[in-house]
Amino acid sequence: MTIVIKWLLITSGTISLILGVTGIFLPVLPTTPFLLLAAFCYARSSRKLHDWLISRKHLGPYIHNYMEHRAIKKRVKVRAVIFLWAALILSMILVDHLYVRIILPLIGAAVTWHIASLKTIE
Repeated sequence: MTIVIKWLLITSGTISLILGVTGIFLPVLPTTPFLLLAAFCYARSSRKLHDWLISRKHLGPYIHNYMEHRAIKKRVKVRAVIFLWAALILSMILVDHLYVRIILPLIGAAVTWHIASLKTIE
């Protein structure tokens, strides 16, 4: 692997990690895909960064459970759906555009369906 590709992967992984962490607080931004992409990029470019990411107390278990079992904990599912809909409803109240009020519930329904379709770890 060339040094340019290695640094592109590290940069992509870092950007994905930042977006994934941001997605924890912004419900429309997906957290898991960005964290998985960061793990993928780090695994291909830097074992040290990959191990660091997987060993994080709050992020590592999500990545591991999703990659190994395609599953998340029930508590995480419930919290994610509650936080998602609370933020979407607040956004629909605060934004005075009809198309936003139509699009946000559609996005919420799709994200809720995806979360519900994942296996549950008790």
